[in-house]
Amino acid sequence: MTETILVRKAKNGSEKAYRKLFDLYASRLFRFLRQFSQDRDIVEDWVQQTFIKAFRNINRFEERSKFVTWLFQIGLNEMRNEFSRKNIFDNNYPPDENYATDENIEETFEWFHEMKWLLSGIDEEKRAIFLLFEVEGYSHSEISEMMNISEQKSRTTLSRTKTFLRDKWNSERKI
Repeated sequence: MTETILVRKAKNGSEKAYRKLFDLYASRLFRFLRQFSQDRDIVEDWVQQTFIKAFRNINRFEERSKFVTWLFQIGLNEMRNEFSRKNIFDNNYPPDENYATDENIEETFEWFHEMKWLLSGIDEEKRAIFLLFEVEGYSHSEISEMMNISEQKSRTTLSRTKTFLRDKWNSERKI
């Protein structure tokens, strides 16, 4: 069943459709939001609140974009709101293997153990844009919609972030 059909059924009150949408996207959303906190409970709360808000407001979803894009936008807002309330931003965290859904374990290992340190010190907006584009595979158009920024800002921020990461990588590897 396609996402569009599931969303339409959910709009008509189908609990089964809600559950399928949750099953489709919960781990993916968790994996993404996990990049912003080491506290698993906080990230689980963000995911739960995201789905609660999405399902309460599903009739507001206009289907101009993918449901998952809208869902990630809500998740980003949940995370940002939490940061604003509690100032809990945390760059250092262990990988959470329970939510790793990548089929290629070697790639997952490389990402967690070789690349995570590069993301420390990058503010949440830059990190989110980098992860959404490079890891999650979203387009600049989708990122701009999720984060309420222009496509050009998404492109520019990604380019500058990549330059920063490359320079950091090169300087650390020279030591």
